[in-house]
Amino acid sequence: MTGALAYTQNHGGRVIVLFLLFLLALYQFSTVGFVGFAAVAALPAVLLFLYLAVKHQNALFWYIFTMNYFVMGLQRYGYIPLPVTVVAVLPQILLLMSLIIIDHPKKNSMMNPMLLGIILWTFYLILQVFNDTCGLPLSVGDWLMNINFYALYFIIAYVLINKIINTPENILRFLRLWAYFSIAAAFWAWRQQTFGWDNAENAWLMGGAMRTHIIGGSIRYFSFFSDAANFGCNIGSSAVAFYVLTLTSKLKKDKVLFLIAALCSTYGFFASGTRSGLMCFMVGVLLYVFLSKSIKLTSTVVVLGGLFVFFLAFTDIGNGNMQIRRMRTAFDSNDASKNVRDINKEALAKYLQDAPFGMGINIDEGSIPAFNKFRVVYETSNDSTYVFFWQRTGIVGVYVFAAMNILILLGGCFISLFRLTNKSCKGIAAALCCAFLAIQAGGYANHILLQYPNIILFYGGMAIVYLLPAIEQDFIDYEDKLSAIQEEKKRLRLEKKKQSRVKSWFSWT
Repeated sequence: MTGALAYTQNHGGRVIVLFLLFLLALYQFSTVGFVGFAAVAALPAVLLFLYLAVKHQNALFWYIFTMNYFVMGLQRYGYIPLPVTVVAVLPQILLLMSLIIIDHPKKNSMMNPMLLGIILWTFYLILQVFNDTCGLPLSVGDWLMNINFYALYFIIAYVLINKIINTPENILRFLRLWAYFSIAAAFWAWRQQTFGWDNAENAWLMGGAMRTHIIGGSIRYFSFFSDAANFGCNIGSSAVAFYVLTLTSKLKKDKVLFLIAALCSTYGFFASGTRSGLMCFMVGVLLYVFLSKSIKLTSTVVVLGGLFVFFLAFTDIGNGNMQIRRMRTAFDSNDASKNVRDINKEALAKYLQDAPFGMGINIDEGSIPAFNKFRVVYETSNDSTYVFFWQRTGIVGVYVFAAMNILILLGGCFISLFRLTNKSCKGIAAALCCAFLAIQAGGYANHILLQYPNIILFYGGMAIVYLLPAIEQDFIDYEDKLSAIQEEKKRLRLEKKKQSRVKSWFSWT
């Protein structure tokens, strides 16, 4: 009791604040219910999190980066009892707030084609508040929520990378963690393929996912991603980046890591059974052929790529493997699932020809009346991020969204080709540009661009590309330092080996 009184005397302000919060929580519970009580009860935790965000921004970013990659798998296994927004999005917003509070020294100009593209897209979504295509009352809540999902994530990825991952050490850590996570994702797909589904995965499949993951005797493995399409496109795009990094990295350990990650990722997109994963990989490789400006590499890729396409399109070799059979359907013009998508697009084109701005993001889509023709638009499967935005923001919105991505990509390719001189920096820029174009190909075929962890990986990766010119000299110095350490370790090993040989020779004589 004496200790409690002493604590109260020394920390009276904190005790009073906590007591007032407790009274407010009780009041909210009695008037609003449990939700209001929980909101007040969580306020100290939010304030603590904001304090930690200000104090330890670097650590919080790596939490966000890791959580973005694993959040869907953790949720499937029930390890996250809270909504994904609380564990993944809220920390990003708090970290963004802390970055606004603390002024960071500028490494480079924030104004570049990437930011311009994001601003253009965000401005168009803001104008969507005036869209009355469906003739429904304006829902400010739905409009704000959709802007959050469709624009804020791009802004967050861009700002967080620019403000925090703006050193050579953090850029390499970003790429290495990405490699480790991709290896883990490929291993989990191998585990599914070798030992079958576990209880949580079985429950998820029985809940409706079975329809899209077991098709015509082919099984599509999804690892710990949201689904097989997301896994295949992500891992296929990642494979391109890791192959490029293997070719261009100066550090031996990194070369080995990226090569292992590339090979595991190649296995992963085949295991996903997703044709889009193969297309992502091929598109990314073609861009690197252009960026490398190497006749030798171009010739090699043309020959190997031609043989690979011939193998899939014109032979039956390997048809006993369900993943190879599934990949072959990418070259089959009569494939049923592709035809269904084309039919859906034709139907949407008829309904949306009078709606250049889409049905809007400022309405409650579920409340569209059954007699309203845009109910059909809402209920038609989109199967693609671009079609998804076509439904909601119209053909104008698709053009604006595509313009944002084209601006980002062209600016990044320009940096890789003309603004960087260091081989490793050029390699990082090229790898991230190739991966970005690859995931865009996936987004054209599947609704995956807004899924975890794609935004922070691929759009965040492009933010790194725009950072590289400003820190290239720092990167060269850091790489030379690591190379010197690497060479010194090599020298010591050789010296030790030489000494051991001399000792063994004297002992023998």
